[in-house]
Amino acid sequence: MANKRDLLILGGGLVGMTMALAAARKGLTSHVVDMADPAALTAEGFDGRASAISTASWNLFTNIGLGEQLAPFGCPIDSIAVTDGMKPGRLDFRPEPHEGSLGFMFSNLSLRKALFAAAAEEERIAWHAPAQVQTRERGAHGVAATLADGSRLEARLMIAAEGRRSPTRDEAGLALARWDYHHRAMIVGLDHEKPHGNVAWEIFYPAGPFALLPMLDGPEGQHRSALVWTVAEKDAAGVLALSERAFLHEVESRMHGVLGAVQLNSPRSSYPLSFQHTARIVAERLALVGDAAHGMHPIAGQGLNLGLRDVGALVQVLTDGMRLGLDIGDAQVLKRYERWRGLDSLAVMSATDALTRLFGIPGRLPSAIRRLGMGAVQRTPALKRWFMDEARGVSGELPELLRG
Repeated sequence: MANKRDLLILGGGLVGMTMALAAARKGLTSHVVDMADPAALTAEGFDGRASAISTASWNLFTNIGLGEQLAPFGCPIDSIAVTDGMKPGRLDFRPEPHEGSLGFMFSNLSLRKALFAAAAEEERIAWHAPAQVQTRERGAHGVAATLADGSRLEARLMIAAEGRRSPTRDEAGLALARWDYHHRAMIVGLDHEKPHGNVAWEIFYPAGPFALLPMLDGPEGQHRSALVWTVAEKDAAGVLALSERAFLHEVESRMHGVLGAVQLNSPRSSYPLSFQHTARIVAERLALVGDAAHGMHPIAGQGLNLGLRDVGALVQVLTDGMRLGLDIGDAQVLKRYERWRGLDSLAVMSATDALTRLFGIPGRLPSAIRRLGMGAVQRTPALKRWFMDEARGVSGELPELLRG
């Protein structure tokens, strides 16, 4: 197998592997390098997280041939209920019946298994994992990476998909705007007494949002949801150290009985929350995708979707460039990608950051003002439609792969 390919994708997670598969469907070959062992990443219990997949992202998975494999593992999100501490003034987002769902909830494990299985069968993808990158090279005529085992991989374009701590981005000198929210997201799976009705709950408290995300029922018919509970960093260690009974008491007190009695169905985990945005997402023969380009608060569940929009846009500009006879590493091609994704990603991240700060203001008056605003949105169909289109990822200029 030749070591020279079209793309050198550094990072083989959800975004990186989707990039490789989407590119392969358009005839582009790639090297995918990841430091983690695929067997470990697909082991039961490795990752208890779940992701909301928007309508546009689901279109992408369907268009690259993964819809049939993924469909049995996704729970539809038929509506989203937004509330300020479960006080009066709830805001409901529910599409028209002919529009289908607002998206789907998947365990990250299900997504990873489907992507990895498809990649293993795709001859246009050379998968190097576990592998450690020792050196990276970018020049006028191509890119290369030397791995720890001494092998040298060459390509025409390097794509950094390594996540928030991307060494490729840092080595390229692409500066970050970054701040810490001083909060952590507590992640755990719940079994609950009442069915969720495919409703996603976003309950805002001054200490942070409390999200209940619908999942498929368990093997014995257990009603299940994923919990993403934001707590202050100073309280995180204490919350994680609570006994299971005490933890469940705290959870139930914030749920106000919407799903009845609850039990844990997975270990508890947590991760710190921060904002980071890279104004420039391209350099000489380099493009950033996913969290390497932008990391955001999980408040609206748009983090992975933003990365998948990067994938759709980058694949389109590369294929459009090839049709015009341009090198896929050409600066004009990459500049188009940067222009396309820059405004959209910054707008989504800024809105998410503003929501985080707005609902974090304690007190009765701020709560009353928020609920007044939510009531106005609830009574304004055009405004609700705009919010739903944003949540579904179907607003603005969509790449071909993200269209239905």
